[in-house]
Amino acid sequence: MPQAANAPGDHTLTMDAVACLPTYETLRDHVLQILCSHDQLDPQQTPLHQAVITRRGRPCGLFFQIQGPRRVKTYAVWAGEEDRVLFYDSQGVRFAQTRLSEAPDPAKLKSAA
Repeated sequence: MPQAANAPGDHTLTMDAVACLPTYETLRDHVLQILCSHDQLDPQQTPLHQAVITRRGRPCGLFFQIQGPRRVKTYAVWAGEEDRVLFYDSQGVRFAQTRLSEAPDPAKLKSAA
């Protein structure tokens, strides 16, 4: 079982969270909060960039990224078909995961992004 990380620099996986994020807005807000808290950034001051991920020409998820000071980039991937969000630090190490009990429909991503 994954253990909780003790410090921001600790690369141990955090425990899986489960969340109900039925809309794109709630999904984006959740991702922004987790990414900003990991890098100790203010969500009000940090822009969140996103792009649609496609598989065989169909939308299947979203890629999110924030950039902090000193070119620190933290990102997350919403795997819509798997109902989970994976969070990665600036070195590409996964630090958290959120499983979704309810999520937006990935097939409707073209209009949301």
